[in-house]
Amino acid sequence: MHPNPLYRTDDRALCESLIDEIGFGMVFAQTPDGPRVAHTPLLSTGDGAVQFHLARGNALARHLEGSTALIVVNGPDAYVSPRWYANRDTVPTWDYIALELEGRVRRMDDEGLEAFLHAAIEKHEGRLDGAPWLASESSDKVWSGLFRGIMGFELEVQAWRPTLKLSQNKPAEERAAIADGLDAAGHAALAHLVRGFAA
Repeated sequence: MHPNPLYRTDDRALCESLIDEIGFGMVFAQTPDGPRVAHTPLLSTGDGAVQFHLARGNALARHLEGSTALIVVNGPDAYVSPRWYANRDTVPTWDYIALELEGRVRRMDDEGLEAFLHAAIEKHEGRLDGAPWLASESSDKVWSGLFRGIMGFELEVQAWRPTLKLSQNKPAEERAAIADGLDAAGHAALAHLVRGFAA
């Protein structure tokens, strides 16, 4: 989380929407072999928990049950050049969106993992054009074989730490110039967010 409170928010609905929209993140935890990170799809339960799954062979999998872990969800980000300011007597910076979620982890039972997988498939297939792929298209042999190779987890979020660093510390005309520069550099999503904060 950024140390400047200007870049923080208490908007829980916004945090939930970031998890929903991005749907992917990193899980960090301590293990006997040192800190480890795993990259995984995420689903918010909508009531203060985030679900994910890992391969059984993942370096974190056997250490997560009952531990405190950190999930990081990264949104759009981009370099901000001083060339976009009227006064170039400054330094470069970076605009970005990130969400840190800290909490206790519990392992899901097979029923919970099955529900998580179906919900994740339905969610992401629904975002694609055309007829969705259905889990029922996977044979019992394939599904059960892959199912045995993963473990499901749920992190009960005890701390939400979002950062929305979108040049809020700049005057409106500079934010507009930054948004134009971001657009020209191919960062349309971030430019849109900077403009939204400028409005």
